[in-house]
Amino acid sequence: MRLVAILLIAYSSLALAYRPFDSTDADVAHAGEAEIELGPVQWVRRGSERFLQAPAVIANFGFSKDRELVIEGRHEIARDPEPGESRSSLVDNAVSIKQVLRRGVLQDETGPSVATEYGLLLPGVNTQHGTGLSLAGIVSQRSELGTIHLNAVLARTREHESEVFFGTILEGPYAWRVRPVAEVFTDYTTGSSHTNSGLIGAIWRLRDGLSLDAGLRYAQQGSETIHELRLGFTWAFSYRKDS
Repeated sequence: MRLVAILLIAYSSLALAYRPFDSTDADVAHAGEAEIELGPVQWVRRGSERFLQAPAVIANFGFSKDRELVIEGRHEIARDPEPGESRSSLVDNAVSIKQVLRRGVLQDETGPSVATEYGLLLPGVNTQHGTGLSLAGIVSQRSELGTIHLNAVLARTREHESEVFFGTILEGPYAWRVRPVAEVFTDYTTGSSHTNSGLIGAIWRLRDGLSLDAGLRYAQQGSETIHELRLGFTWAFSYRKDS
């Protein structure tokens, strides 16, 4: 049980809740259901530094019709740590509440879905010692041609700096069992380098409640280049008998 707890409360831009992206969608887990988004092993190269993320976890718990609790974090392992630096750390720990403000196409109704997410950025282990806050607005729209998710986030980082994030996710037709996906985002933090990022990948829906995903991400943060391979799955299940 201790290991499970570490994994659930164990990304450094703002990470929301939808694999394999940094942005998210305007939907929540159904009341009484949980969605576990797990990246068992992910590979990251930032400049000359190499890391494994094993695992990256986001857990979503639906506790009312249009609201969920989100707990997230990553276990990051430095492949070539500097002398005196820790090889292993828990990073990007956060807890948040996502609320659907307008029920739309993602809730099997008409028109765009609109949601907000309020987050508390928690200290890490061996890194990221402060706390911060975030506020996100999300709009999603779906048609037969595909789905688009728009994200805007304002945050106060763990280092007490201001951060602004804008992200867009594009997905192929939802009816396809394997649909291509892409994401672009820009992230600006006072006192830090501007980050521009792009991702391409695919989501394979094995059945209702279980999907596999893969993504290749390239980003530029100032003069530093970031390459990342993301592989994982999303599993939804009921945790309450009367749900």
